[in-house]
Amino acid sequence: MRDFDIKFMELGQIKEKQFLLIDDVICKVDTITKSKPGKHGAAKIRLTATAVFTGSKMNLLKPSSEDVQIPILDKGNAQVIADLGNKYQVMDTANYQTMEVDKDEFKDLIAGSEIEYLKAGALIKIVRKK
Repeated sequence: MRDFDIKFMELGQIKEKQFLLIDDVICKVDTITKSKPGKHGAAKIRLTATAVFTGSKMNLLKPSSEDVQIPILDKGNAQVIADLGNKYQVMDTANYQTMEVDKDEFKDLIAGSEIEYLKAGALIKIVRKK
């Protein structure tokens, strides 16, 4: 189903601003709160995260010793080639591959602008303007 690689990590080792999968959605961790271990249970961790490609808020509550999935994302630099209405056509500056990327919050880019992007399989998002 997913077209990107994953690895596993113990939930207690996750830090803020790190990426993880919550319900098969790639999210970036916003806040982490840890509870103390109780009389009959392990310490629990409550995460709030933002879905990278949709912007929706996600929550996760699990024991700190449980494994979570970490997506392996490709980061790269690209140059805007053309404005296609609600998308940009961009070219990777390393391998010259062209891609179409949704505009999202970057609506003021022009041809020749340099960007950083995040890619997970077929999903691509502009992270910042250089």
